[in-house]
Amino acid sequence: MKKTLLALLFVMLLATPSIAGSGELYLYIWSEYIPDEVVQNFTRETGIKVHLSNYDSNEAMYAKIKLAGDGYDIIVPSSDYVGLMRRQDMLLPLDKSKLSNFGNLAPKFVNQSFDPDNTYSLPYMWGSTAIAVNTGMLGTGAVNSIDDLWKPEMDGRLLLPNDPRDVFALALKSLGYSLNETDPARLEEAYQKLKSLIPMVRVFDSDSPKQALLSGEVLVGVVWNGEAYIANQENPEITYIYPEKGFSLWMDSLCIPKGAKNIEEAHAFLNYLMRPDVAALISTEMGYSTPNAKALDFLPEEVRNNPIVYPSEEVAARGEFQDYIGEAMKIYDAYWVKLKTD
Repeated sequence: MKKTLLALLFVMLLATPSIAGSGELYLYIWSEYIPDEVVQNFTRETGIKVHLSNYDSNEAMYAKIKLAGDGYDIIVPSSDYVGLMRRQDMLLPLDKSKLSNFGNLAPKFVNQSFDPDNTYSLPYMWGSTAIAVNTGMLGTGAVNSIDDLWKPEMDGRLLLPNDPRDVFALALKSLGYSLNETDPARLEEAYQKLKSLIPMVRVFDSDSPKQALLSGEVLVGVVWNGEAYIANQENPEITYIYPEKGFSLWMDSLCIPKGAKNIEEAHAFLNYLMRPDVAALISTEMGYSTPNAKALDFLPEEVRNNPIVYPSEEVAARGEFQDYIGEAMKIYDAYWVKLKTD
């Protein structure tokens, strides 16, 4: 009996989730969003083993954290979802005394409205969502604006993100509205405009859209700049266009969700990611812009001066950051379901 009980206790001990000081870390992050080298170097330096899981949308991440409640130590939501999760008490406050590299971040990326004083989040990367075009197949003049996506010759050649905010941003900007629009009448107008675009889409992909561009399955894609950067490195005829009417800017942040068990390890990893050399390595390999001011000195010139990764101030001024839109998100979601199913 005692042997059976001891055996049972031993099995339960093995099944117990990791706790603080365990030397393990559970990271839940967008697909293809952190170099393997960064994770391996962190483990080599600290001995902390990183368990990596991926998602392809904020909605998927949010639903899993909301449902599970624990299991992950770090998540990487976009700014609007940081605001949402902060309001819903889903995040733990950060211990700034353990984040000595916080001062490396550029002032314009901290103390944002979605998280004043960065109580719950640290900026990880920022970038844009604009238009990648295979000019080798379509020529240089085929797509120069958002409105060109509606051209009949785009039918069956188009990729859009599998994300309601990013897709609605196209219609809203085309109509001259903010991509953070909450007016139901204007959202219905955008929905009506998208009804003629969605049937032309060959692929919806927020995971690795560059693959469809590189394979030639699509010739035009509304993609994140990092995807466009990598596609352009492999095929220089795939160019990236910042529309005159505007485009989405976004910032993804690092957060510790409530229910995280490896708090010390999480802070160690957050502080590591804010090292200038590490932030520069991430930006160089992923093709996204770093909010780390001191990392710019570590970037190769071909990355630092690449307009896909770092647009000029004039171009960036046409972009608009996504913000939290509250109850209006229900309208977006309802229209999104209709667009995808009707």
